[in-house]
Amino acid sequence: MPWVDARQDDSRPALADPPDRSAADGVLTDLLRQPAGQLTPSVYETGRLVTLAPRLPGHDRRLRYLLDCQRTDGGWGAPEGYALVPTLSAVEALLSTLAAGRPAGVPRDELRAAAGRGVAALSGWLGTTRRMSVPDTPAADLIVPTLVEAVNGHLHSLDDQPDSRWLPTTAPLSLPAGMDRRRLDALRGLLATGRPVPQKLLHALEVLGPAARRRADVVPVAGAVGASPAATAAWLGEPGGTTEPSLAYLEDAVRRHDGPVPCCTPISVFERSWVLANLARAGLRARPAPSLVAELTAALGPEGTPTGPGLPADADTTSVTLYALARAGHPVHPASLIRYEQDGHFCTWPGEDGRSVTTNAHVLEALGWHAGRSTADGDPEARRLLRLARWLREQQHPDGRWCDRWHASPYYATSCVVMALDRYAPAAVAAEAVDRAVDWVVGTQRADGSWGRWSGSREETAYALHVLLGVSRPVRPGVAESARRGVAYLSATAGRQDDPPLWHDKDLYAPVLIVRSAVVAAQHLAAARPELVGPAPTGRRTLSS
Repeated sequence: MPWVDARQDDSRPALADPPDRSAADGVLTDLLRQPAGQLTPSVYETGRLVTLAPRLPGHDRRLRYLLDCQRTDGGWGAPEGYALVPTLSAVEALLSTLAAGRPAGVPRDELRAAAGRGVAALSGWLGTTRRMSVPDTPAADLIVPTLVEAVNGHLHSLDDQPDSRWLPTTAPLSLPAGMDRRRLDALRGLLATGRPVPQKLLHALEVLGPAARRRADVVPVAGAVGASPAATAAWLGEPGGTTEPSLAYLEDAVRRHDGPVPCCTPISVFERSWVLANLARAGLRARPAPSLVAELTAALGPEGTPTGPGLPADADTTSVTLYALARAGHPVHPASLIRYEQDGHFCTWPGEDGRSVTTNAHVLEALGWHAGRSTADGDPEARRLLRLARWLREQQHPDGRWCDRWHASPYYATSCVVMALDRYAPAAVAAEAVDRAVDWVVGTQRADGSWGRWSGSREETAYALHVLLGVSRPVRPGVAESARRGVAYLSATAGRQDDPPLWHDKDLYAPVLIVRSAVVAAQHLAAARPELVGPAPTGRRTLSS
């Protein structure tokens, strides 16, 4: 199969100059205003900085952020098991601050009250009779044992102190169901023999504790260790007046987020490629600045590109970058993806624990766009695409959805897979799976017209509309009414910015501009399908919200 120039178009009509061009241009402009990327802050990562770098500027603001984010039940973070990692981090940070005797500008009684509520929540989740399960988030099997050990150490030290009555209990916490210390102990034992830290673990280097400090086998990239403030702080140790690049990286991170920090920064390649890809899938022909295109192209090496400096290259970021550049008219051959191929599918990175359907959907897009639509039996590229499409179909749940390890919502995973299968897989493979997904989306809409795992959100509603409006299959029953209600929800909630963080890192986060571009894409799909959703509403300014 010859490589096809990416300036080809797919079967969907694109509006050459759509009326919502200003919304897309606004997102592209904002990409350049904050080159490091826009992410919501992380309770987990912020808690680690409170403990690891109390002298770093913004310490009081980080403590205040933790106090302000505590839930009424004493925990932190999202519902279900997603609360465990951020709650452990926040509680350990508060206990560490109290033990150090320097609560700074935050009243000690307030810190004690928050820590006590947090300990009570953890005791309920990790007691002897009930063990909270942990979602498949990065390094959770290393982070949770590390923090349980640290919290138990604080509780033990307070056990015989007369002023510990503010704590509801000093009984030690247990590990969650199905989790043990074996991987953490094996890692520490391996590194004690002089073996280097595996690159994929640099992002969570803080789990090594004091052994992380100034490790000679860890080389910061642009000051960052694993693109993580916590990992960088663990490697750096207390700054002590140093002016080295790692301190500059940390100071820049806390300055950009006014104290609290995200789990991963910078995210320039990740953010820019996802935004361009979201707009392109909807038929919005993006016009990125030449500098943006040049930076994305330069980021691609023989192994692809990583999400952030110091992280390993991965198939997910690589494939979306390849697809985004191709759709913008600047194709790069996708040969770098082949190193990630496994038995019928692609790994996110070599040695990955688990499999990702969204990574494989993005690979199918990148390879499919560059290869064209040939399905000749004797063509090895066509056979590779066919195997991948079949693998994706096999991962579909019986009810029609897909779920993934990089996002908490099945609407994101389902949107990624449906758009890839519909466009780059033979109908004989994709048609039934796509139809089942459409029916699942129609059947799970909320009464207010939204979609969402825990509550209705603009982000998840956008993904649902991508499924309903972005495919070429014959329209299924209920799609028109469901799409109209979804579009009305987006219009009614324009300007709202309280969607829950849904993206997986060490803690859940929201990539602000990526989410915004997904909403813009959904509204453009609606504008392009007036036969389904009716004419576009007046006041198109809402499209830039």
